[in-house]
Amino acid sequence: MAELADRLRSGQLTTVLDVRWRLSGPPGRDDYYAGHLPGAVFVDLDRDLCGPPGAGGRHPLPHPEALEGALRAAGVRDGGPVVVYDAGDGMAAARAWWTLRWAGHADVRVLDGGFAAWTAAGGEVTDKPTEVTRGDVTVVPGGLPVLDAAGAAALAADGVLLDARVAPRFRGETEPIDAVAGHIPGARNLPYGELVAADGTLRADLADVFADLGDGPVGAYCGSGVTAAHTVLALHAAGRTDAALYVGSWSHWITDPSRPIGRG
Repeated sequence: MAELADRLRSGQLTTVLDVRWRLSGPPGRDDYYAGHLPGAVFVDLDRDLCGPPGAGGRHPLPHPEALEGALRAAGVRDGGPVVVYDAGDGMAAARAWWTLRWAGHADVRVLDGGFAAWTAAGGEVTDKPTEVTRGDVTVVPGGLPVLDAAGAAALAADGVLLDARVAPRFRGETEPIDAVAGHIPGARNLPYGELVAADGTLRADLADVFADLGDGPVGAYCGSGVTAAHTVLALHAAGRTDAALYVGSWSHWITDPSRPIGRG
């Protein structure tokens, strides 16, 4: 956080993306106009960083050309540093981080604790929209590993597939969002809340949290690939940069009734 504050004060070229987002409720853009980090540009997670919901799930991969246009409109430059932040829980920021890394942009960081941590530390806030100089980033998909349904099933059987949803959803006892309750058979439940401290920042002992995963392949999924992106971010922080994301996640898995459903 101090490093970002220094960069902003010194005028070092850093693209700051505000990706505040809610699964339901008022859009994050309203929060941006109420107050944001100096120089930040609002990017809509649903519209700009994901494809349209449908057969691919609720938050599928965006079309590369559409993503490239959105990132250029936000001022992202080829090779230029990018910092992403959300309200504070890290999920939307993690999905933004993951999407840019998947798109081939290597220098992306998440502001741990997001807007809440920034303001708690006395960071400067403005309500003036940022004048954007259009960027020139080129999207090259494949920067991070992606799982499809078959790959997720194989990983659950032969590696470690982490389900980031809360335990009752994993067990199939409740499903407030998707049409079918349950989980991918063989998956292991590791709820998002077990990876963060009380303030929403990443736990400092993530290497210990993931110590029992072994050296085999590992991946993550959730309801629609947002919370699980945070799991992948946490795995990266613990040194598991090979971690894969099932982007379609449960919302895609259940589109094929022939796929098995685990419960309990």
